[in-house]
Amino acid sequence: MERSQALEGNSSRFGEGRNVLRLLDELEELIETSTRIPITGKVLVDDHTLLDFLDRIRTGLPEELRQAKWLTKERQRVIQEAEAECQQMIEETKAYVAKLAGETEIVRMAQQKSEEILAEARRQAAELQNDARQYADDVLRQIEHTLSKSINTVRKGREELQVTWERGGQDY
Repeated sequence: MERSQALEGNSSRFGEGRNVLRLLDELEELIETSTRIPITGKVLVDDHTLLDFLDRIRTGLPEELRQAKWLTKERQRVIQEAEAECQQMIEETKAYVAKLAGETEIVRMAQQKSEEILAEARRQAAELQNDARQYADDVLRQIEHTLSKSINTVRKGREELQVTWERGGQDY
């Protein structure tokens, strides 16, 4: 259970992601507290209970996927805003430079200032874009981890059900 608590702390901004993690914690606790089959190291888990957990997890996953799509769109919007702001700063700088073009020293100072403003705008846009990409990557990495963990749990459950079924249900 401790593993997903660390993930949950990182996913506080995802809302429903906590629900899926809580369900996975409950499923893990169910497995850890279920009756163990001697020698095999396997546990007996009621198939209806396991299927109920899987249905509840499936219900929570679309919300996380929707949030990932929203984050991707939001990231793109932020990048576009930064680019538009940068373009506006460039236009303002060009207008400022053109206005001051009459005197040599003023022109030189204006060019220097416009280059500084332009460099700062580009730096801010690049930083904002990098932050947005990192944030989206973190979210997608967490979702990938959650999905991977869910798939592994389902796979293990199916394998155990298959073994039980092949034995003709002798474990029950």
